[in-house]
Amino acid sequence: MIALLDNAEQVLAEARPAFQPEGGGSTPTARLRKSEWIVAPCRLEVAQALTRRFHYSAGGSNTRVLVCGLWRRGDWLDRDCHGASWWLPPTKTTGGSLAPDNPQGVLALSRLVVVPGVPRNACSFLIRHSMRFIDRNRWPVLVTYADEWQGHDGGVYKALRDCGWQEDGRTKPERTYVKNGVMVSRKRGRRTFTHTEMLAMGCECVGSFRRKRFVNRIPV
Repeated sequence: MIALLDNAEQVLAEARPAFQPEGGGSTPTARLRKSEWIVAPCRLEVAQALTRRFHYSAGGSNTRVLVCGLWRRGDWLDRDCHGASWWLPPTKTTGGSLAPDNPQGVLALSRLVVVPGVPRNACSFLIRHSMRFIDRNRWPVLVTYADEWQGHDGGVYKALRDCGWQEDGRTKPERTYVKNGVMVSRKRGRRTFTHTEMLAMGCECVGSFRRKRFVNRIPV
């Protein structure tokens, strides 16, 4: 892939969503035609810019194991990217709980984001094809979550049962914080801030919520 643009956030701000329905809403109006779209590794900056604009978290890590983008075939510029999947190692606790004998063999889908108005099966297409770039000998276990705070029930992962995704329970309720309308994580590197510290930073606790966990394992 040839990355020709350096200021990803600027060019993405100028990009127009595909399949934008009449009236300006974000409800997709057509199914994605597999022959017309492609998934390939992309620059971290592209995923970061998409996340800031279109994901409720409005941010993410400064690292990645794998980041893949969604393009129409023939379009390769950063500004033409319509979505991204962002894969990272999970927390040490999560890795150990999912694979006690090989916690480093777990990889998490940390962010999944698409431009409003893309075809309605774009998310499942993006995940399915991103997985082709993952070395499953090195990472035999994949994990991701659906945030109930956002009303997500994991429908996109349930639609991927045919490639191994299975619902795997729910997390314990955790406090969720926002600041200026943006979700703020309690974790910064190796440190986890207390409730009091989060409030002191100007964050608002909007409640405690669970997340549904979905796991994909290579059969032993």
